[in-house]
Amino acid sequence: MDPASYKKARRHFLKSTRDRDNSAAHSSDWSPFRVAEKRFKSKFPPPDLSNVLDLALLDPQRIHEINAGGWAGRPDAFPTRRINLFDSDAKGYIFPHIPGLVVLPSFLSHQKQKDLVEWSLSEHSKQPNETNLDIHYILPPEGVWNAYVAAKSDPSLDLHIPPKSSVVLDAFEQYQEQESGPRQLINNTPADSDNFDSLHNVPKLPAAPSPTAHPSSPATLLPKLRWANIGWFYHWGTKQYDFTKGKIAVHSTIRDICKHAVRAADWNQVFGNDSGDAGDLDWGENGPEWMDWNETYEPDAGIVNFYQTKDTLMAHVDRSEVCATSPLVSISLGNAAIFLIGGPTRDTEPSPILLRSGDVVIMSGPACRRSYHGVPRILENTLPSHMLSTDEDQREWELYEQYMKTTRININVRQVFPKGFAPQQHVDI
Repeated sequence: MDPASYKKARRHFLKSTRDRDNSAAHSSDWSPFRVAEKRFKSKFPPPDLSNVLDLALLDPQRIHEINAGGWAGRPDAFPTRRINLFDSDAKGYIFPHIPGLVVLPSFLSHQKQKDLVEWSLSEHSKQPNETNLDIHYILPPEGVWNAYVAAKSDPSLDLHIPPKSSVVLDAFEQYQEQESGPRQLINNTPADSDNFDSLHNVPKLPAAPSPTAHPSSPATLLPKLRWANIGWFYHWGTKQYDFTKGKIAVHSTIRDICKHAVRAADWNQVFGNDSGDAGDLDWGENGPEWMDWNETYEPDAGIVNFYQTKDTLMAHVDRSEVCATSPLVSISLGNAAIFLIGGPTRDTEPSPILLRSGDVVIMSGPACRRSYHGVPRILENTLPSHMLSTDEDQREWELYEQYMKTTRININVRQVFPKGFAPQQHVDI
C-alpha cells in the first residue's frame, strides 16, 4: 500500500472506530468464514498475508511481478501436492484438505491474458449477453466499452445513455419485489435431476429498473459494469437459471481454454487411487464421473465478473447446476485477489489463496463444488507489467491498461447438465 493510501485508510479507521464498542462484542456472532472476510477486507491495518498460500513464489519468473505489486503470501502456508499436467508447461497443485480443488498458476500466457481482457470488454459485454447495466439502462448494441472507446477517439460520438425508468414501460410488466433494508443472503435449493421441473417452474421476474438512475455517459457507466452473462441465462433473484430465455453458445475462445484446463489435469491424482482420502467421496447414486471428463465436460454457462479494487464477493455456494460435481473453471486476469475456500458451512475456517493474473482454478467433485468460497479483497496496485502497453500495442492497448489498473476480471464457467440428462424433455430449448 502506498503512503497516501495508508494515511487515508488510517484516518478512515480511526474515524469509524471512534465510538465503537469493544470489537470482540461485535464479532462474537461471526462465523469463521465471516471473521476471515473481515480480516482481509481491512484497509487499516493492512491484512497480514503470512497465512495466505502464494504459489507464485515457487516460480522464479514471477518474482518481479510479486515485488512490484508489494503483496506476498507464503508458498507453504498449508499443505499442497504438485500433480502432473498433460500438454502444458504449467504446474498444477491440489490440496489434501480440499479434495477436488486444483490450482494452475500461470496457466495462461501473457498474450493470452491480454486477449481475454479484450474479449471480455469489447466482444462479450454487449448484446445479446446480459450485463448488470442492462437492468437499469438502455445500452447501445455495441456495449458500454465500445461506446466508451468510440467517444475517446471522437468526442462527437459520446452518448447520453438513457435509464430504463425514463421511458414508458409495459404497464403489465411484473418485476421482482424489492425488499427494503440491507441486502439479504439467498440460500437457494440445490438443483438436481429430480427437482429440475419444479425449479424451472419457479417464476423468475426481471429486476426492477432503478427509479433514480440518470442519463449517463459510457465513461460514467463503465466503472459500474459488474458482470456479463455467459451461456444459459442466470436469474440473480432466485439464483437459478432461466431456461425460458434460451441459450447463447459459449464462445470458442473461452470454451477451448476451459476444456484445455480440464484435459490438462491428471484426474487420477486428484480423485483416483493416488488421491488418498479423495477416493472416498460420495458422488451420489451414479458414482464418480471424473474418469470421463475429458469426453463429457462441456461448459455451457458462466459469468464474467468485473471487480474494482473496492469490490468483494461474499461467501457463497454454487447450487444452481444440475451437474453438481463437474469442473467449474475460474480464470483470473488483472489485479491479484485473495480467494477463500472453506467447507459445507460458513463454520469451517476457510483457506486463503492469493490468485494472480493468468492463474486458473478448477473446483470439482462433490466436496469442493459444495464448499463456501468468496473473494474478500482485490489487492490494489498489483497489475503485472505484462498487462501494460508496449511499443507494439500502445495505441490499441492504452485504454485497456487504464481500465485494468483498478480492475480484476474473473471468468468462471461451468457445466449445467450432466451427461445423459436431456433438458429438452423438460423445457423448450
